[in-house]
Amino acid sequence: MSVEFGAHCDDFHVATRLFLKLDLGLERETVLHFFDSVRREFPLLRKLRRREDASLLLEEDEDEEGAKRWLRLDGSALRLGHYNPPSLEEAERFGQVVLKMAPYHLTLGDLDYDHLEVVFGFDLEYRGNHDQLVADTFFSEGPLAGLLGHEGVHQVIDSQPFLGLSLSEACDTQVYLEIKSRTSTYEVRTGQYDQQPLSVFLTLRRYWGFRSGESLLEAHRELSERAEDWAANRVVPLLVNPLAHAIASRP
Repeated sequence: MSVEFGAHCDDFHVATRLFLKLDLGLERETVLHFFDSVRREFPLLRKLRRREDASLLLEEDEDEEGAKRWLRLDGSALRLGHYNPPSLEEAERFGQVVLKMAPYHLTLGDLDYDHLEVVFGFDLEYRGNHDQLVADTFFSEGPLAGLLGHEGVHQVIDSQPFLGLSLSEACDTQVYLEIKSRTSTYEVRTGQYDQQPLSVFLTLRRYWGFRSGESLLEAHRELSERAEDWAANRVVPLLVNPLAHAIASRP
């Protein structure tokens, strides 16, 4: 697991997403040649399968530390990620290699790029009502506390904060923060909870066409650096750690 963030969560993952304006032509020869080229750099990427949504997924087997790379192609996007990377540098290198190869193999160009994202995900295992935990942690004080403490309220069944911020005057660079619950109303009703991850997602997004001459690799590197800064100085201390402490305090 990434030494930078492994101490703060049960699983940490990094993903890169390149969204396109035109659909990819996923022809057999094109896809295989692209995947083979990536596999030469990362030989453990040897499992290829077609998902139910018709996207194509190339992935590794999970190692003893829970680390695994994956690369996915669908009609409108290129996606890749690294679960529990040994370092942020290793996760970024994977993204840089794939984004360097993709335009050549998949015939991509500036006109086709819609936006690029770098996503950091923090998973915290918790057997209980995720939504109640989130509400108690972040909304037990302040104006919303009166809603949570109303005598007619039995349980919180949906509490998934989502916040988007612009990091530039043109709004071309954005950051999104999301807390994702996986508790169902059936679990709340029965009191029988599965052990599932409560996730915190940090997404750095760059829309294309606002900066002349910028390359995919430059944009990816800048977004990765900003994501690391936001994760270390804001997301972990303000979101991840409070949730981890709340989970640890529950019976």
